[in-house]
Amino acid sequence: MHPSLSELLAPLGVTLHYRPDLTAAEIPAALAAQPYDGLMVRSKLRVTAQLLAHGPHLRYVARAGAGVDNIDEAALAAAGITLLNAPEGNRDAVGEHTLGLLLALFRNIARADAEVRQGMWRREANRGEEIGGKVIGLLGYGHMACAFARRLAGFGCTVLAYDHNPDCAGDHNATLVPLAELQARAEVLSIHIPYSAANHQFVDEDFLAGFRHPVWVLNTARGEVLDHAALVRGLHRGQVRGAALDVLEQEKLTQLSPEQLAQFDFLKTAPNVVLSPHIGGWTHQSYQRINEVLAHKIGAFLRLRPEQR
Repeated sequence: MHPSLSELLAPLGVTLHYRPDLTAAEIPAALAAQPYDGLMVRSKLRVTAQLLAHGPHLRYVARAGAGVDNIDEAALAAAGITLLNAPEGNRDAVGEHTLGLLLALFRNIARADAEVRQGMWRREANRGEEIGGKVIGLLGYGHMACAFARRLAGFGCTVLAYDHNPDCAGDHNATLVPLAELQARAEVLSIHIPYSAANHQFVDEDFLAGFRHPVWVLNTARGEVLDHAALVRGLHRGQVRGAALDVLEQEKLTQLSPEQLAQFDFLKTAPNVVLSPHIGGWTHQSYQRINEVLAHKIGAFLRLRPEQR
Protein backbone atom coordinates (compact mmCIF):
# COMPACT_ATOMS: atom_id res chain seq x y z
CA MET A 1 0.00 0.00 0.00
CA HIS A 2 1.05 3.60 -0.52
CA PRO A 3 2.77 4.98 2.61
CA SER A 4 -0.05 7.50 3.15
CA LEU A 5 -2.36 4.80 4.51
CA SER A 6 -1.45 5.15 8.18
CA GLU A 7 -1.83 8.93 8.29
CA LEU A 8 -5.21 8.70 6.53
CA LEU A 9 -6.59 6.13 8.97
CA ALA A 10 -5.23 7.67 12.18
CA PRO A 11 -7.80 10.54 12.35
CA LEU A 12 -10.55 7.92 12.14
CA GLY A 13 -9.35 6.28 15.33
CA VAL A 14 -8.23 3.21 13.39
CA THR A 15 -5.11 1.39 14.56
CA LEU A 16 -3.32 -0.07 11.54
CA HIS A 17 -1.23 -3.24 11.66
CA TYR A 18 0.48 -3.06 8.28
CA ARG A 19 1.76 -6.55 7.37
CA PRO A 20 2.65 -6.80 3.69
CA ASP A 21 5.21 -9.44 4.65
CA LEU A 22 2.58 -12.05 5.51
CA THR A 23 2.14 -15.00 3.20
CA ALA A 24 -1.35 -16.32 2.49
CA ALA A 25 -0.65 -19.31 4.73
CA GLU A 26 0.23 -17.03 7.66
CA ILE A 27 -2.84 -14.82 7.49
CA PRO A 28 -5.31 -17.10 9.36
CA ALA A 29 -3.07 -17.18 12.45
CA ALA A 30 -2.46 -13.43 12.24
CA LEU A 31 -6.21 -12.76 12.05
CA ALA A 32 -6.86 -14.97 15.06
CA ALA A 33 -4.16 -13.26 17.13
CA GLN A 34 -6.03 -9.95 17.43
CA PRO A 35 -9.71 -8.91 17.58
CA TYR A 36 -9.49 -7.20 14.21
CA ASP A 37 -12.49 -5.18 13.02
CA GLY A 38 -11.21 -4.80 9.47
CA LEU A 39 -9.08 -6.63 6.93
CA MET A 40 -7.54 -4.79 3.96
CA VAL A 41 -6.38 -6.80 0.94
CA ARG A 42 -5.26 -6.33 -2.63
CA SER A 43 -6.02 -8.81 -5.43
CA LYS A 44 -3.79 -11.79 -4.62
CA LEU A 45 -5.41 -13.00 -1.40
CA ARG A 46 -8.58 -15.07 -1.69
CA VAL A 47 -11.02 -14.10 1.05
CA THR A 48 -13.10 -17.20 1.72
CA ALA A 49 -15.47 -18.42 4.41
CA GLN A 50 -12.62 -20.51 5.78
CA LEU A 51 -10.37 -17.46 6.11
CA LEU A 52 -13.14 -15.34 7.66
CA ALA A 53 -13.66 -17.98 10.35
CA HIS A 54 -10.27 -16.96 11.78
CA GLY A 55 -11.47 -13.36 12.20
CA PRO A 56 -14.67 -13.59 14.25
CA HIS A 57 -14.60 -9.87 15.06
CA LEU A 58 -14.30 -8.72 11.45
CA ARG A 59 -16.91 -6.18 10.42
CA TYR A 60 -15.51 -5.01 7.10
CA VAL A 61 -13.14 -6.15 4.36
CA ALA A 62 -11.53 -3.32 2.39
CA ARG A 63 -10.34 -4.21 -1.11
CA ALA A 64 -7.55 -1.87 -2.24
CA GLY A 65 -8.69 -1.65 -5.84
CA ALA A 66 -11.79 -2.18 -7.93
CA GLY A 67 -12.24 -5.89 -8.70
CA VAL A 68 -13.64 -8.13 -5.97
CA ASP A 69 -13.44 -11.47 -7.79
CA ASN A 70 -10.96 -12.70 -5.15
CA ILE A 71 -13.56 -12.20 -2.41
CA ASP A 72 -16.44 -14.56 -1.61
CA GLU A 73 -19.21 -11.99 -1.28
CA ALA A 74 -21.74 -14.60 -0.18
CA ALA A 75 -19.45 -15.63 2.67
CA LEU A 76 -19.12 -11.99 3.75
CA ALA A 77 -22.87 -11.52 3.67
CA ALA A 78 -23.42 -14.68 5.70
CA ALA A 79 -20.98 -13.40 8.33
CA GLY A 80 -22.49 -9.90 8.40
CA ILE A 81 -19.28 -8.37 7.05
CA THR A 82 -19.38 -5.28 4.84
CA LEU A 83 -17.31 -5.18 1.65
CA LEU A 84 -15.65 -1.88 0.72
CA ASN A 85 -13.71 -1.38 -2.50
CA ALA A 86 -12.18 1.57 -4.33
CA PRO A 87 -13.02 1.73 -8.05
CA GLU A 88 -13.07 5.52 -7.75
CA GLY A 89 -9.36 5.35 -6.93
CA ASN A 90 -8.12 3.93 -10.23
CA ARG A 91 -10.93 4.65 -12.70
CA ASP A 92 -9.08 7.61 -14.24
CA ALA A 93 -5.96 5.51 -14.68
CA VAL A 94 -7.97 2.78 -16.43
CA GLY A 95 -9.79 5.32 -18.60
CA GLU A 96 -6.51 6.82 -19.77
CA HIS A 97 -4.86 3.45 -20.35
CA THR A 98 -7.81 2.16 -22.38
CA LEU A 99 -7.62 5.24 -24.56
CA GLY A 100 -3.87 4.68 -24.92
CA LEU A 101 -4.45 1.08 -26.01
CA LEU A 102 -7.01 2.19 -28.58
CA LEU A 103 -4.62 4.79 -30.02
CA ALA A 104 -1.75 2.28 -30.04
CA LEU A 105 -3.95 -0.23 -31.86
CA PHE A 106 -5.39 2.20 -34.40
CA ARG A 107 -2.08 3.94 -35.19
CA ASN A 108 0.22 0.87 -35.05
CA ILE A 109 2.38 2.65 -32.47
CA ALA A 110 4.03 -0.42 -30.91
CA ARG A 111 4.74 -2.05 -34.26
CA ALA A 112 6.04 1.15 -35.84
CA ASP A 113 8.31 1.82 -32.85
CA ALA A 114 9.81 -1.67 -33.08
CA GLU A 115 10.37 -1.30 -36.83
CA VAL A 116 12.09 2.09 -36.57
CA ARG A 117 14.40 0.71 -33.89
CA GLN A 118 15.36 -1.98 -36.41
CA GLY A 119 16.12 0.60 -39.10
CA MET A 120 12.84 0.18 -40.97
CA TRP A 121 10.90 3.26 -42.15
CA ARG A 122 7.55 1.90 -43.34
CA ARG A 123 4.97 4.67 -43.62
CA GLU A 124 2.35 3.10 -45.88
CA ALA A 125 2.44 -0.25 -44.03
CA ASN A 126 1.65 1.63 -40.82
CA ARG A 127 -1.14 3.82 -42.18
CA GLY A 128 -3.66 3.93 -39.32
CA GLU A 129 -7.27 4.53 -38.41
CA GLU A 130 -8.80 7.56 -36.68
CA ILE A 131 -11.09 7.39 -33.66
CA GLY A 132 -13.19 10.22 -35.09
CA GLY A 133 -16.34 8.94 -36.78
CA LYS A 134 -16.11 5.47 -35.22
CA VAL A 135 -18.83 3.84 -33.14
CA ILE A 136 -17.31 2.65 -29.85
CA GLY A 137 -19.24 0.03 -27.88
CA LEU A 138 -18.70 -0.33 -24.14
CA LEU A 139 -19.68 -3.62 -22.51
CA GLY A 140 -20.57 -2.53 -18.99
CA TYR A 141 -20.96 1.08 -17.89
CA GLY A 142 -19.51 1.34 -14.42
CA HIS A 143 -16.69 3.50 -13.10
CA MET A 144 -14.04 2.37 -15.61
CA ALA A 145 -16.24 2.59 -18.70
CA CYS A 146 -17.51 6.03 -17.66
CA ALA A 147 -13.93 7.26 -17.29
CA PHE A 148 -13.07 5.92 -20.75
CA ALA A 149 -16.19 7.52 -22.26
CA ARG A 150 -15.23 10.91 -20.78
CA ARG A 151 -11.89 10.70 -22.52
CA LEU A 152 -13.49 9.77 -25.83
CA ALA A 153 -15.74 12.83 -25.72
CA GLY A 154 -13.32 15.04 -27.63
CA PHE A 155 -12.65 12.62 -30.48
CA GLY A 156 -15.84 13.05 -32.48
CA CYS A 157 -16.90 9.41 -32.14
CA THR A 158 -20.21 7.84 -31.12
CA VAL A 159 -20.11 5.99 -27.80
CA LEU A 160 -22.70 3.31 -27.04
CA ALA A 161 -22.88 1.33 -23.81
CA TYR A 162 -24.69 -1.76 -22.62
CA ASP A 163 -25.08 -2.67 -18.95
CA HIS A 164 -27.24 -5.51 -17.61
CA ASN A 165 -28.04 -3.48 -14.48
CA PRO A 166 -31.46 -1.84 -15.07
CA ASP A 167 -30.53 0.95 -12.64
CA CYS A 168 -27.52 1.96 -14.70
CA ALA A 169 -28.05 5.38 -16.24
CA GLY A 170 -26.31 6.77 -19.27
CA ASP A 171 -24.83 10.24 -19.37
CA HIS A 172 -23.83 12.84 -21.95
CA ASN A 173 -20.71 10.80 -22.80
CA ALA A 174 -22.45 7.56 -23.78
CA THR A 175 -25.86 6.35 -24.88
CA LEU A 176 -27.20 3.22 -23.20
CA VAL A 177 -28.55 0.75 -25.74
CA PRO A 178 -29.71 -2.89 -25.78
CA LEU A 179 -26.95 -5.41 -26.40
CA ALA A 180 -28.32 -6.25 -29.85
CA GLU A 181 -28.05 -2.61 -30.90
CA LEU A 182 -24.52 -2.35 -29.60
CA GLN A 183 -23.55 -5.41 -31.65
CA ALA A 184 -25.31 -4.05 -34.72
CA ARG A 185 -23.56 -0.67 -34.66
CA ALA A 186 -20.23 -0.89 -32.82
CA GLU A 187 -16.90 -0.99 -34.65
CA VAL A 188 -14.89 -1.22 -31.42
CA LEU A 189 -15.76 -3.37 -28.40
CA SER A 190 -14.26 -2.28 -25.08
CA ILE A 191 -14.86 -4.73 -22.23
CA HIS A 192 -15.60 -3.29 -18.78
CA ILE A 193 -17.54 -5.98 -16.91
CA PRO A 194 -16.27 -7.53 -13.67
CA TYR A 195 -15.39 -11.19 -13.45
CA SER A 196 -17.90 -13.53 -11.86
CA ALA A 197 -19.00 -17.10 -12.51
CA ALA A 198 -21.87 -15.72 -14.60
CA ASN A 199 -19.45 -13.61 -16.68
CA HIS A 200 -16.92 -16.37 -17.33
CA GLN A 201 -16.02 -16.10 -21.04
CA PHE A 202 -19.04 -13.86 -21.56
CA VAL A 203 -17.37 -12.62 -24.72
CA ASP A 204 -17.16 -15.90 -26.59
CA GLU A 205 -17.37 -17.03 -30.22
CA ASP A 206 -21.13 -16.53 -30.46
CA PHE A 207 -20.88 -13.10 -28.87
CA LEU A 208 -18.21 -11.95 -31.32
CA ALA A 209 -20.12 -13.44 -34.24
CA GLY A 210 -23.09 -11.29 -33.23
CA PHE A 211 -21.37 -8.09 -34.38
CA ARG A 212 -22.45 -6.79 -37.76
CA HIS A 213 -19.05 -5.24 -38.44
CA PRO A 214 -15.59 -6.73 -37.88
CA VAL A 215 -14.51 -5.22 -34.55
CA TRP A 216 -11.44 -4.15 -32.67
CA VAL A 217 -11.50 -5.63 -29.15
CA LEU A 218 -10.12 -3.92 -26.02
CA ASN A 219 -10.01 -5.62 -22.62
CA THR A 220 -8.95 -3.75 -19.49
CA ALA A 221 -11.35 -5.62 -17.18
CA ARG A 222 -10.50 -9.25 -16.38
CA GLY A 223 -8.98 -11.81 -18.71
CA GLU A 224 -11.47 -14.50 -17.78
CA VAL A 225 -14.45 -12.61 -19.23
CA LEU A 226 -12.99 -13.04 -22.73
CA ASP A 227 -12.67 -16.43 -24.44
CA HIS A 228 -9.12 -16.15 -25.78
CA ALA A 229 -9.50 -19.15 -28.08
CA ALA A 230 -12.50 -17.41 -29.69
CA LEU A 231 -10.51 -14.17 -29.93
CA VAL A 232 -7.64 -15.92 -31.71
CA ARG A 233 -10.04 -17.59 -34.15
CA GLY A 234 -11.70 -14.21 -34.75
CA LEU A 235 -8.33 -12.62 -35.50
CA HIS A 236 -7.47 -15.43 -37.93
CA ARG A 237 -10.79 -15.01 -39.76
CA GLY A 238 -10.72 -11.22 -39.86
CA GLN A 239 -13.88 -11.15 -37.75
CA VAL A 240 -11.73 -9.31 -35.18
CA ARG A 241 -9.65 -6.57 -36.79
CA GLY A 242 -7.28 -6.21 -33.88
CA ALA A 243 -7.06 -6.54 -30.10
CA ALA A 244 -5.50 -4.64 -27.21
CA LEU A 245 -5.33 -6.62 -23.98
CA ASP A 246 -4.20 -5.41 -20.57
CA VAL A 247 -5.39 -8.65 -18.97
CA LEU A 248 -5.14 -12.35 -19.84
CA GLU A 249 -6.96 -15.50 -18.76
CA GLN A 250 -3.73 -16.66 -17.10
CA GLU A 251 -1.36 -13.85 -16.16
CA LYS A 252 1.31 -16.11 -14.67
CA LEU A 253 3.05 -16.66 -17.98
CA THR A 254 5.19 -19.50 -16.63
CA GLN A 255 2.05 -21.47 -15.76
CA LEU A 256 0.22 -21.40 -19.09
CA SER A 257 -1.50 -24.59 -20.17
CA PRO A 258 -0.52 -25.94 -23.61
CA GLU A 259 -3.68 -24.40 -25.10
CA GLN A 260 -3.06 -21.05 -23.39
CA LEU A 261 0.57 -21.11 -24.53
CA ALA A 262 -0.47 -21.64 -28.15
CA GLN A 263 -2.91 -18.72 -27.89
CA PHE A 264 -0.31 -16.49 -26.23
CA ASP A 265 2.34 -17.38 -28.83
CA PHE A 266 -0.06 -16.17 -31.54
CA LEU A 267 -1.11 -13.02 -29.68
CA LYS A 268 2.43 -11.90 -28.88
CA THR A 269 3.51 -12.15 -32.53
CA ALA A 270 0.36 -10.85 -34.23
CA PRO A 271 0.98 -7.39 -35.76
CA ASN A 272 -2.55 -6.23 -34.91
CA VAL A 273 -2.39 -7.10 -31.19
CA VAL A 274 -1.17 -4.82 -28.38
CA LEU A 275 -0.40 -6.27 -24.94
CA SER A 276 0.31 -4.74 -21.53
CA PRO A 277 0.82 -6.46 -18.13
CA HIS A 278 -2.36 -5.52 -16.19
CA ILE A 279 -1.20 -1.95 -15.59
CA GLY A 280 -4.39 -0.15 -16.61
CA GLY A 281 -5.21 0.99 -13.10
CA TRP A 282 -1.62 1.09 -11.88
CA THR A 283 -0.21 4.62 -11.73
CA HIS A 284 1.62 6.63 -9.08
CA GLN A 285 -1.51 8.73 -8.64
CA SER A 286 -3.97 5.83 -8.36
CA TYR A 287 -1.66 4.12 -5.87
CA GLN A 288 -2.26 6.96 -3.41
CA ARG A 289 -5.84 7.72 -4.46
CA ILE A 290 -6.97 4.18 -3.61
CA ASN A 291 -5.86 4.85 -0.01
CA GLU A 292 -7.85 8.06 0.06
CA VAL A 293 -11.02 6.38 -1.25
CA LEU A 294 -10.75 3.49 1.20
CA ALA A 295 -10.08 5.79 4.16
CA HIS A 296 -13.16 7.83 3.22
CA LYS A 297 -15.32 4.71 2.98
CA ILE A 298 -13.99 3.25 6.23
CA GLY A 299 -14.71 6.56 7.94
CA ALA A 300 -18.27 6.57 6.58
CA PHE A 301 -18.76 2.98 7.74
CA LEU A 302 -17.56 3.81 11.25
CA ARG A 303 -19.77 6.89 11.45
CA LEU A 304 -22.74 4.78 10.44
CA ARG A 305 -21.87 2.00 12.86
CA PRO A 306 -19.80 3.66 15.60
CA GLU A 307 -19.96 0.62 17.85
CA GLN A 308 -17.63 -1.08 15.40
CA ARG A 309 -14.85 1.43 15.74
